Amino acid sequence: MAGKTPRTSAKRATKAAATKRGAVKPRLLAGGNPQIAKGYGDAPVQAYIAAMPGWKRDVGRNLDALIARVVPGVHKAVKWNSPLYGVEGQGWFLGIHVFTRYVKVVFFRGASLRPVPPGASKQQHTRYLDIHEHDQFDEAQFTSWVKQASRLPGERM
Repeated sequence: MAGKTPRTSAKRATKAAATKRGAVKPRLLAGGNPQIAKGYGDAPVQAYIAAMPGWKRDVGRNLDALIARVVPGVHKAVKWNSPLYGVEGQGWFLGIHVFTRYVKVVFFRGASLRPVPPGASKQQHTRYLDIHEHDQFDEAQFTSWVKQASRLPGERM
């Protein structure tokens, strides 16, 4: 154990054991974005949502529930510290990311949606929806975008 003190080793062992028990909370990166290990399926997405700070957690739960309701059998993953939603064989159609003052929803083929989501992107096809704490969320419009986006070819990542 060159360079490691017994105290450092004990700390690492305690942290590793706590991680196995699920007791360690994910670290929040810049803007409060949860650092979640890359993974596929519902479990990593739910871990990400559970780690979202404050009011953003409720937004995450709501978005996840709406997407799952609108797209039965939706595929989920966490990549690059962001939940992704897709359709098997088509790729990813939507992503979520936490920032300091808002939650960003990314529609990878958003330029093809009608109406086009409000947030422009440097990427030709991508559009964004930023959700702030006191925004009036238009569930009907969001549902329409999710339905449309899930029918388009998605991003392969």
